[in-house]
Amino acid sequence: MNDDAARKELQRICSKLYERGLTVSAGGNMSIRVADGILITPSGRNKGMLSASDMVKVSMSGDPVGNGRPSIETGMHLALYRKNSDVNAVVHCHPLYCTALAVKGEKVKSALTPEGILLLGDVPMVRYITPGSKELAEAVSECSGSMAILLERHGAVTQGRTLEEAYNRMEELEFQAHLQIITDGAECLPLAEIKKIEGMR
Repeated sequence: MNDDAARKELQRICSKLYERGLTVSAGGNMSIRVADGILITPSGRNKGMLSASDMVKVSMSGDPVGNGRPSIETGMHLALYRKNSDVNAVVHCHPLYCTALAVKGEKVKSALTPEGILLLGDVPMVRYITPGSKELAEAVSECSGSMAILLERHGAVTQGRTLEEAYNRMEELEFQAHLQIITDGAECLPLAEIKKIEGMR
């Protein structure tokens, strides 16, 4: 995907995240890998009001290319890309139900339904670390093998081979968090069934 197409796709997904209430105001940040770095959302901007030209290009070494101020979480995004050559998109949001669990220090039960197992797998919780810090980027990178990650008192991160895949995982993660809260204490599927479904990926 060339830079122009990547900018348009990033803007499209940002709009969908905003429309679905998965991100609000200036919260969250989203990125996509391009040939010579990444495109990431600008710092301090409402994700529902961005244009394709607002996206900021950053080299894999973390240097901005051209105009714009990249998200303060750029280091976290780059840490995941460096660990996973097959990951081409990262989405970080503060969805209400995910964040509610993250504030309570509760992991998301992703095995309440088959879809959660297929799309998310086990969802680790990263302890609270100041947003935008090098320490947070390092802690998230330690969970780079996970499709979705919860950040204590902060929100959630998903990654994918495409922006659509990363978006779908964020949408599913919020659904599972909401389901967990409203079913209050519901048990996950049996381990044997979880293993069977994992084998369908």
